[in-house]
Formats: sequence, structure tokens, C-alpha cells
Amino acid sequence: MGSNPTPGAFGSTPCVETRHIQQIEPDALSQIINFGLWMRKQGYRHSTVRYCIQALKSIARRANLLQPESAKAYLAYAEISESRKAKLTEDLARFYAYKHLTFDKPNYRRIEKLPFVPLEVEVDQLISGAGKKTTTYLQLIKETGARAGEAWNLRWIDLDPEQRTVNICPEKNSNPRQLKISLRLVSMLNALPKRYKFIFRNPDVDPLTSMEVFRRLYAAQRWRIARKLQNPRIEQITFKTLRHFKATMEHHRTKDILHVMQMLGHRNIKNTLVYTHLVSFEGDEYICKTARNVDEAIALVFLAVLLMRRRAHVAPRAPPTPAVAPAVTAPPSAEGERFCISCGSKIPITDKFCPRCGAQQQ
Repeated sequence: MGSNPTPGAFGSTPCVETRHIQQIEPDALSQIINFGLWMRKQGYRHSTVRYCIQALKSIARRANLLQPESAKAYLAYAEISESRKAKLTEDLARFYAYKHLTFDKPNYRRIEKLPFVPLEVEVDQLISGAGKKTTTYLQLIKETGARAGEAWNLRWIDLDPEQRTVNICPEKNSNPRQLKISLRLVSMLNALPKRYKFIFRNPDVDPLTSMEVFRRLYAAQRWRIARKLQNPRIEQITFKTLRHFKATMEHHRTKDILHVMQMLGHRNIKNTLVYTHLVSFEGDEYICKTARNVDEAIALVFLAVLLMRRRAHVAPRAPPTPAVAPAVTAPPSAEGERFCISCGSKIPITDKFCPRCGAQQQ
């Protein structure tokens, strides 16, 4: 896997370690294949097995995979990021545990970086300049924050044009969810050909393979748009970047981290904090809470009533002087009622405290 494109350089290529590349030994190749079959039997996802096997093959071309010290020596001098070394170390540890070989894991740690969040105008420029299928796919991720694989596996039966919703089938052990989409996106989806049960892919082709081909085509379109607009930031917009963008904008709009967590399908709120990158905006237009059902709406209304009552308790009251009392307190009515000196509500004349705001009556 390559690194991110360098800002300011159009058409930059990933830095790949090409020294000391050799053919994989037959014994090591057979061990890798057997390990992949074992992972499938253990219930690992197809994508996890595939990328793990690719990583082990890459190491086997540069070191003796069956000797843990040789693999560790390669990682020590490889020109790859610290996060990539940490991922390769996990794959090696799993492989050597399968082979019952002693492996002292190196102390590589994943470096947490702030996600790149583009401007909305840059996202719109990218979407409008891509092809018909790519434009629809990017617009879907922008509005829903779905993962690339979740959007790639979207079926026609998951789309409800009447209600303007899509059902997201989860990945990575996340939660399924139903999300609203715009009328524009519904029209864009309906304009695509309905040859297969999937909206974007051919079911006869392996989904991972077709996804890799689609990524390369998208990278070519993205490079062309960035070069045309002379904006290298557009080259950094990936499918995952659009997910970051949606999470950031949704959190800025609602100020509700739990709502963003459910929208992204996360089971752990720590994952949401990674995806939600707060950026500096010129001004806050509004702050609101969202309710997805009647129970949550009732809870929000109840919370608003409690806040109003709390403000009434701490509000300054008129001093109990004879000069002010006649102007605030109305004379008793014929029904034995009077008006509260704080909130103005009608209360029984015998009550010393207002049942609505709790203010003491004179």
C-alpha cells in the first residue's frame, strides 16, 4: 500500500520499496496459502484474509518469511510508515502463531493523525467533474457517510425512492442503519442502469477486485480534476475522506456525538471520536438536538421543561415592598384564584408556592 499523495505535486506516485525484491520460495508460498485457508476456516472476513496474504507475500519477496528474525530485520530498515509497520507486525504475529514459531513483536505503534477534511466546495467540484457512475457513488457517501464497501454493495431493494431512504448493510461488525438522502441523489440513482441487483457493481465479479478497479478509475478522474482546477487538495480526497467530511459536518450541525455515532454505525463511541474532526468554522448558525422516535421527542421536551423551571427558580424576583406588590400581583378573582408574581400563571389563592415555576407568593 502506498502513502498519501504529496500536497502541491500533481500525479505523485507512492514511494515503494523496490530493493532486494526476489521470487517467493515455493515452501514459503505454500505456507502462506495454507495460512489463508486456515483464516477462512476460522471465520475471518474475505477482505481481511486477502490483505493479510498480500502483506505476507510482500514480506516474503524481501526476506525469509519462515525465519522471524529475518522478517523483523526487513521491517527495521523498510522505508514505510510506522503505522504500516505496526499493521505488518500484527499479520506476522498471526502467521507465526499459526506456525507455532516464537515471535517477539517489535514495538511499532500506529501513529494517530488528524483526518483530512476538505472544503465543501472542493467536494462539490470533485463530484461534478467525475463520470456519471462515480458522481452518484461520491454523492451517496457524502450524504450518508457510508463506508466505501457499504456503498459498493448497495442493492436496488435497499433504496426507497418514496421515503428517500437507503438501508446500509454494515461492514466491520458495525450496526445496520437507515439513512435519509436528498431528492437529487434519488434522481441520480434512478438514472443509473438497472442491469444487476447491485447498484454499482457486477455480481459476477469478485467485489474486492471490482472495487480495486473502481478505485483506480476514480484516482485517474480525481487527478484530472485536480490538475484542471490547479488544486492539489482535491487529490487527497478519498472515499474515506468523504466519510470524515460527513461526520465532521453532522457533528457541527447537531452538536450530538451520539447521533453521529449511530449515523456512522459505530458500536464504540471511541471510533466516532476518531472520525469526527472538528474544524474552525466562521460561525455557528444553529445548535439543535435530533429525535428519531416518539420516546426521544418526549425526552427532549421533558428536558426543555426542566430547564425552563430551573431558570424560573434562579430568576430575580421583585422585592416584597408595598410599592411594587400592587403592580405585580393582580387582585383575587371571583373563583378564588390569583396570578403568580413570577410567571403570571393562574394559581389557587390558598397556594403559597406556584406549582408551575415554584416561586413563593406574597
